[in-house]
Amino acid sequence: MGRDTIADIITSIRNADMGKNRTVRIASTNITENIVKILLREGFLENVRKHQENKKYFLVSTLRHRRTKKGIYRTVLKRISRPGLRIYSNYQRIPKILGGMGIVILSTSRGIITDREARLERIGGEVLCYIW
Repeated sequence: MGRDTIADIITSIRNADMGKNRTVRIASTNITENIVKILLREGFLENVRKHQENKKYFLVSTLRHRRTKKGIYRTVLKRISRPGLRIYSNYQRIPKILGGMGIVILSTSRGIITDREARLERIGGEVLCYIW
């Protein structure tokens, strides 16, 4: 039985955010690298570097904590499509999270992209997760 690497990323980031840790160590695969690049580009992560330990590569990410008047703003990550239940959407039915404030990460025929890019390219795919 295989591991769900996307759920591992989401859980690691969520646990680090809840525990007020600044850094997260994630196993490096092509999928995880693409998702981390999107999170970095969208401003949910501050810094990412690749680290090698015993012939295995890891991504060490620094989380961005945003402060509000009531305290620290938490990043919410929610896994949608999973190995037991795949969720697909065409470009017209990709949901908008918080009226466009959040992002949806999709796995398409052109790689892992955000909902905005998918709508511009007019392609659908598997809905991996929501982030807001």
